[in-house]
Amino acid sequence: MKVKDLIFIACVVLFFLPFFLIDEVYEFYKSFNKDYGIIMSFIKFAILATLGESIGLRIRTKQYNYKGFGLLPRAIVWGFLGLFIWISFVVFSKGMPVCIEVLGVDNAIEAFGAEVITFKRVLVAFAIAAGLNLMFAPIFMVLHKVTDSHIIENGGTLLGLFKPIKFSKHLQEINWKVQWNFVFKRTIPIFWIPAHTGVFLMPAEYRILAAALLSIVLGVILAIASLMQK
Repeated sequence: MKVKDLIFIACVVLFFLPFFLIDEVYEFYKSFNKDYGIIMSFIKFAILATLGESIGLRIRTKQYNYKGFGLLPRAIVWGFLGLFIWISFVVFSKGMPVCIEVLGVDNAIEAFGAEVITFKRVLVAFAIAAGLNLMFAPIFMVLHKVTDSHIIENGGTLLGLFKPIKFSKHLQEINWKVQWNFVFKRTIPIFWIPAHTGVFLMPAEYRILAAALLSIVLGVILAIASLMQK
């Protein structure tokens, strides 16, 4: 571990420490999160997922940032992706229990809303996580890959972020062998579905925060995928 790693860790700890040590800060967070959940989703993903990107870059290149990487544009993109994740959580957490009941699992909605963890509640949470990751996640991951390529192509500048995205070009540049064999076929069933099952067993107010924390893991996964491409 080098000095820059210690500085990076210290900065992260100092940023989050007030939420644990100062009651007023934590209470403000809880209140704002309850009243403006979708805005907080933007903020959480803009901060935490970009942190994951920086860690992933450290794994790939041994540095946390470089000119042209575009941390600020990535944070903005992640913020908007966080809005879509918030919406997807609402859609799947409300819709999948209904689907399960239609398929013959009695009281699935009631079981999912219960405070006690039961086999049926775990089953519903697993179904929500599976639906989310099999239907939404692949499109989300490809979109994220395209926006990353767009940011890099435009020198990581804030102005470049708002230029038209060359979707056809960036889609063709994706290494679909790695994208399918590693990102889709391995990480979704082995990591993301079990991880999100745990997320959906949490109280609703903590789910987006947990998902944003998991986005740090996504940065590491994408770093590994990038190394596999090379």
